[in-house]
Amino acid sequence: MSDSAPLAEGYEISADPARVDVERVHHWLSTDAYWAIGRAREKQERAIAGSLNFGVYDTASGEQVAYARVVTDLATFAWLCDVYVDPAVRGKGLGTALVAAVRDHLLPHGLRRILLATQDAHGVYEKVGFEALEEPRIWMALIFEKLGMA
Repeated sequence: MSDSAPLAEGYEISADPARVDVERVHHWLSTDAYWAIGRAREKQERAIAGSLNFGVYDTASGEQVAYARVVTDLATFAWLCDVYVDPAVRGKGLGTALVAAVRDHLLPHGLRRILLATQDAHGVYEKVGFEALEEPRIWMALIFEKLGMA
């Protein structure tokens, strides 16, 4: 596992749920994130309310420029999801720094694992210690859409 990723000058990371720009996060995810296209605002609000939320903020303007959400019991397991960096600030290492901050925030809780799913950002997550599942055959998923129950 690597050290914490440095945060680009002019940005800060916060886990304060009051700072999350819900409108902006919903817009990002529902219009530009392949895993959440079309997600309803009410569903996004429920997801935020039931999760640990992290944001990256421009220190000059206070504007949120990135987001990550963690579903966890803070004892044994966490699922990192909805990681998104505004296209205007991509390439500055903010995504890597955000994921490292999430990892470091969860470390003292003694979790056994943090899982995530990605189609295209493996390199970002590998930089902070994530790796492919060693035994994917032991993992299962119940997908309500496939059962016609969603």
